[in-house]
Amino acid sequence: MRNQKIKNPLLNREELPLFLEIKPQHVSPAISYLLNNNREKINEIKVSSDELTWDNFLIPLQRCDEELSRAWSQVSHLNAVLNSPELREEYNKNILEITKYYSELSQDEIIYKKFIKLKNSSIYNSFSKTQKKIVEDELLSFTLGGVDLPLDKKQEFKKIQEQLSTLSTRFEENLLDSINDFQLNITSENRLSGLPEDIIHMAKCCASENQLKGWVFTLDFPCYVPTLQYANDRELRREMYYAYSTKASDLADPEHDNSQIINDILNLKHQMAKILNFPNYAAMSLKTKMAKSSGEVINFLDSLASKAKKFAELDMSELYQAASKDGIDKIEAWDISYYSEKIKQEKFNFSDQEIKNYFPKNKVLMGLFDLVEKIYSIYITRKEAQVWNEFVEFYEIRDKDDCLIGQFYLDLYARKNKRGGAWMDEAISRYKFTSESSTPVAFLTCNFTPPIVNKPITLTHDEVITLFHEFGHGLHHLLTEIDEYSVSGIKGVEWDAVELPSQFMENFCWEWSVIKNMTQHIETKQSISKELFDKLYTSKNFQSGLQTLRQVEFSLFDMELHSNYDSSLTNVLQVLDDIRTKIAVIKPPSWNRFPHSFSHIFAGGYSAGYYSYKWAEVLSADAYELFEENGVVSSYIGESFRREILSKGGSRPALDSFIAFRGREPTIDALLKHSGLI
Repeated sequence: MRNQKIKNPLLNREELPLFLEIKPQHVSPAISYLLNNNREKINEIKVSSDELTWDNFLIPLQRCDEELSRAWSQVSHLNAVLNSPELREEYNKNILEITKYYSELSQDEIIYKKFIKLKNSSIYNSFSKTQKKIVEDELLSFTLGGVDLPLDKKQEFKKIQEQLSTLSTRFEENLLDSINDFQLNITSENRLSGLPEDIIHMAKCCASENQLKGWVFTLDFPCYVPTLQYANDRELRREMYYAYSTKASDLADPEHDNSQIINDILNLKHQMAKILNFPNYAAMSLKTKMAKSSGEVINFLDSLASKAKKFAELDMSELYQAASKDGIDKIEAWDISYYSEKIKQEKFNFSDQEIKNYFPKNKVLMGLFDLVEKIYSIYITRKEAQVWNEFVEFYEIRDKDDCLIGQFYLDLYARKNKRGGAWMDEAISRYKFTSESSTPVAFLTCNFTPPIVNKPITLTHDEVITLFHEFGHGLHHLLTEIDEYSVSGIKGVEWDAVELPSQFMENFCWEWSVIKNMTQHIETKQSISKELFDKLYTSKNFQSGLQTLRQVEFSLFDMELHSNYDSSLTNVLQVLDDIRTKIAVIKPPSWNRFPHSFSHIFAGGYSAGYYSYKWAEVLSADAYELFEENGVVSSYIGESFRREILSKGGSRPALDSFIAFRGREPTIDALLKHSGLI
């Protein structure tokens, strides 16, 4: 099997992914070939009587993982950005097979015992700290995979893993389909009052594409958010909010209802934890994170909530006052964004749309690249490569000696059949296997307002922040200097530390020295004035109390579900309502179905881990403070940040990396100051 040659673009290893050649029919043959090949290699390792070494044991295992991951990353990515019925079918079929493969491997007693034997051997003492961490990580992975379970429990555990894989995929598909299915056709121009010109144009184009008169509004972020923010028609805002807040739920299309899937996922995760003798799934999840217990996480979140609540109450008071001027006695959830924008414009004397005109996409990218080039002594150049959409761009990163460091794809715009949100994913990871090596490649994906014919592409300041955030993830993957595949880039990094580089980058979006170089008004061609920037900066912590409480609410909800789940008692909506009663100052309507679209915890990797955003924000704010103390755009501090954090990947504990950079453990003070909560 190993020597069999298959002409399949997913098995290409000589160059970048061949996106123009990949078809759904390539998926099953490629994945089947790789799984069979991997199983053959693993069997050879199992029966070998040779003395265990890094080269004959760990490298072959890592190579198996890398070959499978490289092919599957292309399939997974295309399924997220270019979804189709044919590709979805292939994805669903093969994700199940891959889940089975990793379940088998994590319970393979022979491989596990070889790891133990290796750790107890004399050769282990000669291993580097990185190599020792990989062995320790692998041993923990085996334990969490159920290797020590009796046979019947092993089978039960594997079945649960397979079921969870299927359910998580269905959750995401239901969400995507629910968003794609919604269209609100407006035929009266009067209902468009207050909406920005580009949103109206986008809605007009959407109507034309669907052969409808008037304007069509969708639940895609570039359409939904500005509509809630600017539409004077309160009923339009309510209709959009209702659709968005009930998507993939019992109150929408029953075909795409995630209600039962949520309960099934929670129940299965709880069962999985109990099989491994954990009291709950949260305890199991935290075994691989910086935080040591759910109690520690909850105390951290409660502390944040107590500091933020008084500020949030002041924010709400302002909203009530603004709404009352329009004769609204009771402010509703669909009024929040609208009156927030009114207050912002009145308080700071600018609008988001005014700011947006200063951020042409190309100028923003030039500013972003210039910043990281100065800080990290790297050079970014656009190059040609096969891509999956005409608006996707491709870049390479080189060092001062012109050596290739990494490459990345940039897919910025929302479109039909593309998953919502923004993310970074690994296309190819850095590794060095004896004579074979590779530089890393990343996917950077956003969902910004799509280009409009004959109009310049501009970004809101929030979109600029999102771009910087994802680019921070990208740099973490691309600037790694670790050759060991298992811990290069973001692999092996504790989940509650993985947001450090991304949230760190957001801070630069509020620096005058950075912003002035990445702005150019689409008409006047002038950079943003210091006066207008100062207004923007003054608004930095606008409604920071509300925003902090919102994140704490989601984090507590996640942790409560996974630490106190009871199949006979837990009502997901009631759990969320109880948390809101305790800490929130905004109470959405009873029909709000937020959990049904909370893909972070039901379809992503954030189960019992959503707190990571606030946890890592402590790290990022503290790290950034050192830049502030040294002139912000500091190549000296940048070199240290790159050396001690970005380059190290998961080769050592995240706390060790932070201390190596900062000289001490993190404190919450910088976050509170940056958020305006002290």
